[in-house]
Amino acid sequence: MTDFSIKGQALALDLGEKRIGVAVSDPTRTIAKSLTIIKRKSRKEDYERIARLITEQQANLLVVGLPIPLSGVEGEKAAWVRNYTAELQQHITIPVEFWDEAMTTVQAYDSMRQRGKRAKQAKGRIDAVAAAFILQSYLDGHRD
Repeated sequence: MTDFSIKGQALALDLGEKRIGVAVSDPTRTIAKSLTIIKRKSRKEDYERIARLITEQQANLLVVGLPIPLSGVEGEKAAWVRNYTAELQQHITIPVEFWDEAMTTVQAYDSMRQRGKRAKQAKGRIDAVAAAFILQSYLDGHRD
């Protein structure tokens, strides 16, 4: 478990088959914002890009969205996320926490629609916005 008295930027990932949404917190871990999208090519390249973002953002915590269905029973997608993250951990030196990503993509679409973004415009940013919702939920759940 992570020591929540430690502050510093946290990075969050919304892992997908084609894209990875990335979000970052402020140094006090109060507010999350979308950062970028990684278009997936290979796991090796993914891990290198994520490690570079961790360094660039000076992050000291990585939060990974975990798809947990309403039943609470993890399925294939959750197993894939756990496997991917286990491999990623061999390439990074910061702690990793999983966080339920339930409904974050729906929240992200709703948020973008409210800001007047069309579906086509939203598609390119949706994963990063979903990552921001994952991270904000995590931050809110760990307030002092």
